[in-house]
Amino acid sequence: MIKETKKDWEKNTPKISQKKNFFEKINFYLLMHSSVPLREKLFFVQHLGVMLHSGISILTAFRTLAEQTESKTFSKILKLAASKLEGGTSLTETLKCYPNIFEELFVNMVASGELSGKLEEVFKQLYIQMKKQYELTAKVRGALTYPVIVICIMAGMAVFMMIYVMPKIMDMFKDYGADLPLATKIMIGLSGFLTEHGLPVLIVSVALILFLIKILRTIKGKYIFQGLILRLPIISGIVKKINLARFARTTSSLLKTDIMIIETFRITASVLGNLHYRKVVSEIGLSIKRGGQISEVIKKYPKFFPPVVTQMIIIGEQTGEIDSILEELAKFYEEEVEQIMENLPSIIEPLLILILGAGVGGMALAVIMPMYSITSAI
Repeated sequence: MIKETKKDWEKNTPKISQKKNFFEKINFYLLMHSSVPLREKLFFVQHLGVMLHSGISILTAFRTLAEQTESKTFSKILKLAASKLEGGTSLTETLKCYPNIFEELFVNMVASGELSGKLEEVFKQLYIQMKKQYELTAKVRGALTYPVIVICIMAGMAVFMMIYVMPKIMDMFKDYGADLPLATKIMIGLSGFLTEHGLPVLIVSVALILFLIKILRTIKGKYIFQGLILRLPIISGIVKKINLARFARTTSSLLKTDIMIIETFRITASVLGNLHYRKVVSEIGLSIKRGGQISEVIKKYPKFFPPVVTQMIIIGEQTGEIDSILEELAKFYEEEVEQIMENLPSIIEPLLILILGAGVGGMALAVIMPMYSITSAI
Protein backbone atom coordinates (compact mmCIF):
# COMPACT_ATOMS: atom_id res chain seq x y z
CA MET A 1 0.00 0.00 0.00
CA ILE A 2 2.77 2.45 0.97
CA LYS A 3 4.68 1.79 -2.27
CA GLU A 4 1.57 2.52 -4.33
CA THR A 5 0.96 5.75 -2.41
CA LYS A 6 4.58 6.76 -2.92
CA LYS A 7 4.23 6.34 -6.70
CA ASP A 8 1.12 8.51 -6.71
CA TRP A 9 2.89 11.11 -4.61
CA GLU A 10 5.89 11.19 -6.96
CA LYS A 11 3.53 11.34 -9.96
CA ASN A 12 1.82 14.41 -8.51
CA THR A 13 5.11 16.18 -7.84
CA PRO A 14 6.85 16.07 -11.24
CA LYS A 15 8.75 19.33 -10.82
CA ILE A 16 10.91 17.96 -8.02
CA SER A 17 14.41 17.26 -9.31
CA GLN A 18 16.04 13.88 -8.94
CA LYS A 19 18.81 15.43 -6.84
CA LYS A 20 16.31 15.91 -4.01
CA ASN A 21 14.85 12.44 -4.42
CA PHE A 22 16.64 11.02 -1.35
CA PHE A 23 15.41 13.82 0.93
CA GLU A 24 11.92 13.53 -0.51
CA LYS A 25 11.95 9.82 0.31
CA ILE A 26 12.89 10.61 3.89
CA ASN A 27 10.14 13.24 4.04
CA PHE A 28 7.62 10.75 2.65
CA TYR A 29 8.64 8.08 5.18
CA LEU A 30 8.26 10.55 8.07
CA LEU A 31 4.90 11.66 6.69
CA MET A 32 3.58 8.10 6.47
CA HIS A 33 4.66 7.33 10.06
CA SER A 34 3.44 10.57 11.63
CA SER A 35 0.40 10.81 13.85
CA VAL A 36 -2.35 13.42 13.87
CA PRO A 37 -3.93 14.90 17.03
CA LEU A 38 -7.36 13.49 17.78
CA ARG A 39 -8.90 16.98 17.80
CA GLU A 40 -7.80 17.47 14.17
CA LYS A 41 -9.40 14.19 13.11
CA LEU A 42 -12.51 15.18 15.06
CA PHE A 43 -12.66 18.47 13.12
CA PHE A 44 -12.18 16.54 9.84
CA VAL A 45 -14.94 13.99 10.50
CA GLN A 46 -17.44 16.60 11.70
CA HIS A 47 -16.96 18.92 8.72
CA LEU A 48 -16.74 16.09 6.20
CA GLY A 49 -20.14 14.82 7.35
CA VAL A 50 -21.63 18.33 7.05
CA MET A 51 -20.18 18.79 3.56
CA LEU A 52 -21.51 15.44 2.33
CA HIS A 53 -24.94 16.30 3.74
CA SER A 54 -24.79 19.61 1.84
CA GLY A 55 -24.16 17.79 -1.44
CA ILE A 56 -20.45 18.62 -1.76
CA SER A 57 -18.43 15.87 -3.42
CA ILE A 58 -15.99 13.81 -1.35
CA LEU A 59 -13.06 15.03 -3.49
CA THR A 60 -13.92 18.71 -2.99
CA ALA A 61 -14.45 18.10 0.72
CA PHE A 62 -10.99 16.54 1.11
CA ARG A 63 -9.29 19.40 -0.73
CA THR A 64 -11.17 22.03 1.28
CA LEU A 65 -10.43 20.40 4.63
CA ALA A 66 -6.76 19.99 3.64
CA GLU A 67 -6.56 23.79 3.49
CA GLN A 68 -8.46 24.31 6.76
CA THR A 69 -6.69 21.88 9.09
CA GLU A 70 -4.02 23.34 11.40
CA SER A 71 -1.86 20.20 11.20
CA LYS A 72 0.64 20.40 8.33
CA THR A 73 1.03 16.62 8.40
CA PHE A 74 -2.72 16.05 8.14
CA SER A 75 -2.96 18.64 5.37
CA LYS A 76 -0.37 16.75 3.29
CA ILE A 77 -2.12 13.43 3.94
CA LEU A 78 -5.49 14.83 2.85
CA LYS A 79 -3.97 16.27 -0.33
CA LEU A 80 -2.41 12.89 -1.17
CA ALA A 81 -5.74 11.22 -0.44
CA ALA A 82 -7.52 13.71 -2.71
CA SER A 83 -5.11 12.82 -5.53
CA LYS A 84 -5.93 9.13 -5.12
CA LEU A 85 -9.67 9.86 -5.06
CA GLU A 86 -9.32 11.91 -8.23
CA GLY A 87 -7.55 8.95 -9.83
CA GLY A 88 -10.59 6.73 -9.23
CA THR A 89 -9.57 4.98 -6.00
CA SER A 90 -12.44 4.32 -3.60
CA LEU A 91 -12.59 6.16 -0.29
CA THR A 92 -12.05 2.94 1.69
CA GLU A 93 -8.95 1.93 -0.31
CA THR A 94 -7.61 5.47 -0.02
CA LEU A 95 -7.96 5.51 3.76
CA LYS A 96 -6.29 2.10 4.04
CA CYS A 97 -3.09 3.67 2.70
CA TYR A 98 -2.73 5.71 5.91
CA PRO A 99 -3.12 3.24 8.81
CA ASN A 100 -1.38 5.57 11.27
CA ILE A 101 -4.02 8.22 10.63
CA PHE A 102 -7.16 6.19 9.94
CA GLU A 103 -7.29 3.14 12.19
CA GLU A 104 -9.12 -0.11 11.43
CA LEU A 105 -12.34 1.00 13.14
CA PHE A 106 -12.49 4.14 11.00
CA VAL A 107 -11.77 2.30 7.72
CA ASN A 108 -14.28 -0.51 8.37
CA MET A 109 -17.07 1.90 9.22
CA VAL A 110 -16.39 3.92 6.07
CA ALA A 111 -16.31 0.70 4.01
CA SER A 112 -19.72 -0.24 5.40
CA GLY A 113 -21.03 3.24 4.60
CA GLU A 114 -19.82 3.02 0.99
CA LEU A 115 -21.49 -0.35 0.50
CA SER A 116 -24.79 0.73 2.06
CA GLY A 117 -24.78 4.28 0.67
CA LYS A 118 -25.00 5.71 4.19
CA LEU A 119 -21.72 7.63 4.39
CA GLU A 120 -23.40 10.60 6.09
CA GLU A 121 -24.72 8.36 8.89
CA VAL A 122 -21.33 6.68 9.19
CA PHE A 123 -19.49 9.98 9.64
CA LYS A 124 -22.13 11.03 12.16
CA GLN A 125 -21.44 7.87 14.18
CA LEU A 126 -17.69 8.32 13.78
CA TYR A 127 -17.96 11.88 15.06
CA ILE A 128 -19.91 10.77 18.13
CA GLN A 129 -17.44 7.92 18.74
CA MET A 130 -14.35 10.11 18.41
CA LYS A 131 -15.85 13.00 20.37
CA LYS A 132 -16.67 10.75 23.32
CA GLN A 133 -13.19 9.22 23.14
CA TYR A 134 -11.62 12.70 23.10
CA GLU A 135 -13.71 13.92 26.03
CA LEU A 136 -13.00 10.77 28.06
CA THR A 137 -9.26 10.98 27.41
CA ALA A 138 -9.22 14.69 28.28
CA LYS A 139 -11.07 14.04 31.54
CA VAL A 140 -8.67 11.28 32.61
CA ARG A 141 -5.57 13.30 31.72
CA GLY A 142 -6.92 16.40 33.43
CA ALA A 143 -7.70 14.51 36.63
CA LEU A 144 -4.27 12.84 36.76
CA THR A 145 -2.24 15.96 35.90
CA TYR A 146 -2.77 17.67 39.26
CA PRO A 147 -1.59 14.84 41.54
CA VAL A 148 1.38 14.02 39.27
CA ILE A 149 2.57 17.66 39.34
CA VAL A 150 2.16 17.87 43.13
CA ILE A 151 4.06 14.61 43.70
CA CYS A 152 6.91 15.74 41.42
CA ILE A 153 7.18 19.08 43.24
CA MET A 154 7.14 17.32 46.62
CA ALA A 155 9.89 14.92 45.53
CA GLY A 156 11.99 17.79 44.13
CA MET A 157 11.64 19.84 47.33
CA ALA A 158 12.54 16.82 49.47
CA VAL A 159 15.70 16.14 47.46
CA PHE A 160 16.68 19.83 47.58
CA MET A 161 16.23 19.91 51.37
CA MET A 162 18.24 16.71 51.86
CA ILE A 163 21.16 17.83 49.68
CA TYR A 164 21.46 21.58 50.34
CA VAL A 165 19.64 22.50 53.57
CA MET A 166 19.88 19.53 55.95
CA PRO A 167 23.71 19.13 55.82
CA LYS A 168 24.22 22.68 57.16
CA ILE A 169 21.79 22.12 60.01
CA MET A 170 23.21 18.70 60.86
CA ASP A 171 26.80 20.06 61.01
CA MET A 172 25.68 22.29 63.86
CA PHE A 173 24.47 19.25 65.85
CA LYS A 174 27.75 17.44 65.28
CA ASP A 175 29.72 20.42 66.62
CA TYR A 176 27.80 20.31 69.87
CA GLY A 177 28.37 16.58 70.21
CA ALA A 178 24.85 16.03 71.47
CA ASP A 179 23.25 12.60 71.66
CA LEU A 180 21.05 12.58 68.57
CA PRO A 181 17.67 10.80 68.39
CA LEU A 182 17.03 8.02 65.88
CA ALA A 183 15.04 10.23 63.48
CA THR A 184 17.92 12.72 63.29
CA LYS A 185 20.49 9.96 62.73
CA ILE A 186 18.41 8.57 59.86
CA MET A 187 18.12 12.07 58.36
CA ILE A 188 21.87 12.66 58.65
CA GLY A 189 22.65 9.28 57.07
CA LEU A 190 20.22 9.80 54.18
CA SER A 191 21.42 13.37 53.60
CA GLY A 192 25.06 12.30 53.64
CA PHE A 193 24.39 9.45 51.23
CA LEU A 194 22.61 11.71 48.73
CA THR A 195 25.31 14.39 49.04
CA GLU A 196 28.19 11.97 48.45
CA HIS A 197 26.52 9.70 45.88
CA GLY A 198 24.03 12.07 44.27
CA LEU A 199 25.23 11.60 40.69
CA PRO A 200 25.34 7.76 40.78
CA VAL A 201 21.87 7.72 42.41
CA LEU A 202 20.54 10.01 39.67
CA ILE A 203 22.07 7.87 36.90
CA VAL A 204 20.74 4.63 38.42
CA SER A 205 17.28 6.19 38.92
CA VAL A 206 17.08 7.44 35.32
CA ALA A 207 18.36 4.07 34.00
CA LEU A 208 15.78 2.22 36.11
CA ILE A 209 12.95 4.46 34.86
CA LEU A 210 14.02 4.00 31.22
CA PHE A 211 14.26 0.24 31.77
CA LEU A 212 10.76 0.11 33.24
CA ILE A 213 9.39 2.20 30.36
CA LYS A 214 11.03 -0.16 27.86
CA ILE A 215 9.49 -3.19 29.61
CA LEU A 216 6.05 -1.56 29.73
CA ARG A 217 6.22 -0.96 25.99
CA THR A 218 6.50 -4.69 25.31
CA ILE A 219 3.31 -6.74 24.98
CA LYS A 220 4.24 -9.04 27.87
CA GLY A 221 5.25 -6.20 30.18
CA LYS A 222 2.12 -4.22 29.36
CA TYR A 223 -0.05 -7.31 29.91
CA ILE A 224 1.45 -7.97 33.38
CA PHE A 225 1.26 -4.30 34.41
CA GLN A 226 -2.35 -3.91 33.24
CA GLY A 227 -3.24 -7.12 35.06
CA LEU A 228 -1.87 -5.64 38.29
CA ILE A 229 -3.84 -2.45 37.68
CA LEU A 230 -7.05 -4.48 37.43
CA ARG A 231 -6.38 -5.83 40.95
CA LEU A 232 -5.91 -2.47 42.69
CA PRO A 233 -8.88 -1.47 44.90
CA ILE A 234 -9.84 1.98 43.55
CA ILE A 235 -7.97 2.24 40.24
CA SER A 236 -9.34 -1.07 38.92
CA GLY A 237 -12.91 0.26 39.07
CA ILE A 238 -11.95 3.33 37.02
CA VAL A 239 -10.05 1.27 34.43
CA LYS A 240 -12.94 -1.18 34.07
CA LYS A 241 -15.48 1.60 33.55
CA ILE A 242 -13.28 3.28 30.92
CA ASN A 243 -12.91 0.01 28.99
CA LEU A 244 -16.61 -0.83 29.35
CA ALA A 245 -17.55 2.62 28.04
CA ARG A 246 -15.26 2.20 25.04
CA PHE A 247 -16.49 -1.36 24.44
CA ALA A 248 -20.15 -0.32 24.47
CA ARG A 249 -19.62 2.85 22.40
CA THR A 250 -17.49 1.11 19.73
CA THR A 251 -19.73 -1.95 19.45
CA SER A 252 -22.82 0.25 19.18
CA SER A 253 -21.26 2.43 16.45
CA LEU A 254 -20.20 -0.59 14.41
CA LEU A 255 -23.58 -2.29 14.70
CA LYS A 256 -25.33 0.92 13.64
CA THR A 257 -23.33 0.85 10.40
CA ASP A 258 -24.45 -2.74 9.64
CA ILE A 259 -21.08 -4.40 10.23
CA MET A 260 -21.40 -8.13 11.04
CA ILE A 261 -21.41 -9.00 14.76
CA ILE A 262 -18.30 -11.23 14.54
CA GLU A 263 -16.34 -8.52 12.72
CA THR A 264 -17.69 -5.97 15.21
CA PHE A 265 -16.20 -7.80 18.17
CA ARG A 266 -12.88 -8.29 16.38
CA ILE A 267 -12.58 -4.57 15.60
CA THR A 268 -13.80 -3.57 19.08
CA ALA A 269 -11.12 -5.76 20.67
CA SER A 270 -8.43 -3.96 18.66
CA VAL A 271 -9.39 -0.50 19.97
CA LEU A 272 -9.60 -1.35 23.68
CA GLY A 273 -6.71 -0.01 25.73
CA ASN A 274 -6.47 -2.81 28.29
CA LEU A 275 -4.92 -6.00 26.86
CA HIS A 276 -6.94 -8.22 29.24
CA TYR A 277 -10.21 -6.70 27.99
CA ARG A 278 -8.89 -7.01 24.43
CA LYS A 279 -8.24 -10.73 24.94
CA VAL A 280 -11.66 -11.33 26.52
CA VAL A 281 -13.56 -9.48 23.77
CA SER A 282 -11.64 -11.45 21.12
CA GLU A 283 -12.62 -14.70 22.85
CA ILE A 284 -16.24 -13.54 22.99
CA GLY A 285 -16.15 -12.89 19.23
CA LEU A 286 -14.83 -16.41 18.58
CA SER A 287 -17.52 -17.93 20.82
CA ILE A 288 -20.23 -16.02 18.95
CA LYS A 289 -18.75 -17.27 15.67
CA ARG A 290 -19.27 -20.84 16.94
CA GLY A 291 -22.95 -20.12 17.55
CA GLY A 292 -23.17 -18.63 21.06
CA GLN A 293 -25.40 -15.73 22.08
CA ILE A 294 -23.70 -12.51 23.18
CA SER A 295 -25.34 -12.44 26.63
CA GLU A 296 -24.56 -16.12 27.33
CA VAL A 297 -20.91 -15.71 26.34
CA ILE A 298 -20.39 -12.49 28.31
CA LYS A 299 -21.76 -14.20 31.44
CA LYS A 300 -18.61 -16.31 31.48
CA TYR A 301 -16.49 -13.21 32.25
CA PRO A 302 -18.02 -11.67 35.41
CA LYS A 303 -14.71 -10.05 36.41
CA PHE A 304 -14.75 -7.95 33.25
CA PHE A 305 -18.47 -7.48 32.59
CA PRO A 306 -20.71 -6.81 35.62
CA PRO A 307 -24.29 -8.16 35.77
CA VAL A 308 -25.78 -4.84 34.61
CA VAL A 309 -23.97 -5.21 31.25
CA THR A 310 -25.26 -8.75 30.79
CA GLN A 311 -28.83 -7.76 31.66
CA MET A 312 -28.77 -4.80 29.27
CA ILE A 313 -27.48 -7.01 26.45
CA ILE A 314 -30.21 -9.60 27.16
CA ILE A 315 -32.82 -6.85 26.79
CA GLY A 316 -31.16 -5.72 23.57
CA GLU A 317 -31.23 -9.24 22.15
CA GLN A 318 -34.90 -9.66 23.07
CA THR A 319 -35.97 -6.33 21.57
CA GLY A 320 -33.63 -6.44 18.58
CA GLU A 321 -32.18 -3.05 19.54
CA ILE A 322 -28.83 -4.11 20.93
CA ASP A 323 -27.05 -1.16 19.26
CA SER A 324 -29.30 1.36 21.04
CA ILE A 325 -28.99 -0.51 24.34
CA LEU A 326 -25.19 -0.50 24.08
CA GLU A 327 -25.28 3.22 23.29
CA GLU A 328 -27.23 3.85 26.50
CA LEU A 329 -24.77 1.64 28.37
CA ALA A 330 -21.88 3.65 26.93
CA LYS A 331 -23.50 6.90 28.09
CA PHE A 332 -23.96 5.44 31.57
CA TYR A 333 -20.30 4.45 31.96
CA GLU A 334 -19.03 7.65 30.32
CA GLU A 335 -21.01 9.70 32.83
CA GLU A 336 -19.67 7.49 35.65
CA VAL A 337 -16.08 8.07 34.52
CA GLU A 338 -16.66 11.81 34.13
CA GLN A 339 -18.08 12.01 37.64
CA ILE A 340 -15.15 10.07 39.08
CA MET A 341 -12.61 12.23 37.23
CA GLU A 342 -14.30 15.41 38.48
CA ASN A 343 -14.23 14.14 42.08
CA LEU A 344 -10.77 12.56 41.89
CA PRO A 345 -8.76 15.73 42.70
CA SER A 346 -10.86 16.39 45.81
CA ILE A 347 -10.35 12.74 46.87
CA ILE A 348 -6.61 12.72 46.23
CA GLU A 349 -5.93 16.18 47.71
CA PRO A 350 -6.36 15.16 51.39
CA LEU A 351 -4.10 12.16 50.78
CA LEU A 352 -1.43 14.37 49.22
CA ILE A 353 -1.70 16.82 52.10
CA LEU A 354 -1.32 13.93 54.55
CA ILE A 355 1.82 12.66 52.77
CA LEU A 356 3.25 16.17 52.54
CA GLY A 357 2.48 16.79 56.22
CA ALA A 358 4.13 13.53 57.24
CA GLY A 359 7.26 14.39 55.25
CA VAL A 360 7.53 17.94 56.58
CA GLY A 361 6.67 16.76 60.10
CA GLY A 362 9.37 14.09 59.97
CA MET A 363 12.01 16.62 58.89
CA ALA A 364 10.87 19.12 61.51
CA LEU A 365 10.96 16.44 64.20
CA ALA A 366 14.48 15.41 63.19
CA VAL A 367 15.64 19.03 63.53
CA ILE A 368 13.70 20.16 66.62
CA MET A 369 14.42 17.17 68.87
CA PRO A 370 18.21 17.67 68.90
CA MET A 371 17.72 21.40 69.46
CA TYR A 372 15.64 20.63 72.52
CA SER A 373 18.35 18.27 73.81
CA ILE A 374 21.08 20.90 73.27
CA THR A 375 19.00 23.63 74.97
CA SER A 376 18.33 21.38 77.98
CA ALA A 377 22.01 20.53 78.28
CA ILE A 378 22.98 24.22 78.34
